[in-house]
Amino acid sequence: MGANLSPALQALVDKGLFERLPPTFSTFFFQQIQDWDLLFPAERTYHERLFALIDQSDPAVVAQLFEPLRQIEQKMGVNEKNWPRRHFTLEQVDFLNRSAQYAEWRQAVANIFARLDPLLEEETARNGHARLAVVIAPAELPVGPDRMWLRIRQHGTRIKLDPPEDIADYLPLLLTGDRLTAAAPPIGALYAQAKRDPYAAWMVESGGGLAKLAGNADSVVRLSYERLAAYRTRLMAEVRHMVEAQQVRGPRELLAKLKELKIHASEGDLSRDAILAEFARAVLLAGNGTLLINNTFVEWSTVQAVRRARPSVVVISFGIRNKIKPFTSLLIYADQDTSSPIPTQMDTLGTYVDLEIFYQYIWQEFEKYAEYRHNTAYLFVGEGMDELLAIGPADFPLLTATRPIKPAEVFSAMQGWMRL
Repeated sequence: MGANLSPALQALVDKGLFERLPPTFSTFFFQQIQDWDLLFPAERTYHERLFALIDQSDPAVVAQLFEPLRQIEQKMGVNEKNWPRRHFTLEQVDFLNRSAQYAEWRQAVANIFARLDPLLEEETARNGHARLAVVIAPAELPVGPDRMWLRIRQHGTRIKLDPPEDIADYLPLLLTGDRLTAAAPPIGALYAQAKRDPYAAWMVESGGGLAKLAGNADSVVRLSYERLAAYRTRLMAEVRHMVEAQQVRGPRELLAKLKELKIHASEGDLSRDAILAEFARAVLLAGNGTLLINNTFVEWSTVQAVRRARPSVVVISFGIRNKIKPFTSLLIYADQDTSSPIPTQMDTLGTYVDLEIFYQYIWQEFEKYAEYRHNTAYLFVGEGMDELLAIGPADFPLLTATRPIKPAEVFSAMQGWMRL
């Protein structure tokens, strides 16, 4: 099948499990596992557990579970000619979208997962452990802490901080427990080194400050919009050239060419890891502004990291975005700094408005997954501010603070929470 699957999943393929499932269901997942070597361990584990559950369940129960979907497939006219086994193509996506039964089909698939996911999540919850997410807003926002985190503050506790005199030490003290000059390892690097898991801790940022804090700690994933500038610029130029030169004749050919646009070694450390290299390519070519807007990159990278890699420690740092220039620049993958004569201007107010939405969206994204429910501490921080917002289980130590605490004490609390 062209995929280097795990022995457990390959055994299920060989015994014909996928052939016994409704074709629209099995072919989608068959396509998902074709690039097995580019999936994160969490994704591989999910596929193994999902199909092991189906395989080990009572055949009569499985048949009953999938029967509504089979009936809808019959009404849609799904057959071996228009839906070949082990292939999921753009033509099949178009077939589904154009079908009069598309809404019914989506509901039938949703009903299947409404039965399967709780069983998988129950096992995940039993094996849960403490997790941590730190979301950092830039110092340049034009508001104080009283106007921060308005959409989610009812879910957490505002905690008074005693900031250092030098704002340059604010984040180092918070994330490493020491001043900038000490070059101490941040919380994510400590966790990744302790667990020896290359995808357990992530730093996702607009600038490069978090990456500098991590130093040479290769154990933590460092994803930076700023540090990917050379790759972003090349992607925009190559995609624009494809379109203008009419090198692509349709969505299928465009998709194939986009998959070839891998990050070069000279464009970032992510090139050393095939999974992370593919992750960066997919995030930047998602078509939702990640190439051009720093905070959109941070938000979407975080969402995808949570969905796919399920890291235990995530530190997210937003920046100030520039004012958006004429929208045509977004549509043609053009670098706004060079394609428009309009001067580039920072947009602090627009950034504040964006982030108020992003805070809520990111928190809700974490909470979608059983790995994070009831055991994750979330810290929403404004760089330099004398308050932060904490959301977490009742036993997270910061929630009982009765006095202003120093950023280094926040680090100690996180360190204790993660048992480091």
